[in-house]
Amino acid sequence: MCDKCGCGHDHDHDHVHEEMEMETLTLTLDDDTEMECGILGVFAVDGIEGKEYIALLPLEDETVLLYEYKENEDGIELLNIESDDDFEKVSNTFYDLFEDEEE
Repeated sequence: MCDKCGCGHDHDHDHVHEEMEMETLTLTLDDDTEMECGILGVFAVDGIEGKEYIALLPLEDETVLLYEYKENEDGIELLNIESDDDFEKVSNTFYDLFEDEEE
């Protein structure tokens, strides 16, 4: 039996544990540079009606980016969260959701 994974094979082998593949999108920044980001999730926020938000994780960084998320006929549109109060609500909701997934 494989000691690494208990897969039942009689031989030892390099066993790669499958991880959930994260969907990605390419974010074009204000200076026209592009950043590949993993999509952590799209979510609604209590107290902010009619809007959805997206959490992105740049593949080259560990800083989570939060944007307002809209779908339209051209695809998706990401908007900056202008209000400090809304940003705080979105941040708190994201951290609450992320902590729930970690447990």
